[in-house]
Amino acid sequence: MTDTFTGRGTCLCGATGFESETIAKKIGACHCSMCRKWGGGPLLAVDCGTKVVLRGEENIGVYDSSEWAERGFCKQCGTHLFYRLKETQQYIAPAGLLDVDTSLLVFDHQVFIDEKPSYYDFANETHTMTGEEVFAKYAPSGE
Repeated sequence: MTDTFTGRGTCLCGATGFESETIAKKIGACHCSMCRKWGGGPLLAVDCGTKVVLRGEENIGVYDSSEWAERGFCKQCGTHLFYRLKETQQYIAPAGLLDVDTSLLVFDHQVFIDEKPSYYDFANETHTMTGEEVFAKYAPSGE
């Protein structure tokens, strides 16, 4: 059994979408303050790799959210489409956008657990990482 699959995702109105050959089957939750501000709660997302084809690019807005990442959204309906790492062009997409059989997906990790507010908890047992651990493992060299 492979850890990835080929699939697609679409926004709420259908004006934008994406396809990827390497969508991870593992869903992660990000509890950082930016993701919570962006979506009103934790970002539940999947890694879609770097070989992503966007559809409806004329309807996609991109917000430069930090030195290392940018966030894409549909200019028509406001759907959050992706979090993209600038250095590697790796796409992380909200899991809810995927047009797939959700039984393929497993919620298995949480990042920025040290920023998670006390008013919610997930029952799933997952691997957790603090913000410091995330930056130590994934930050571009030199930062």
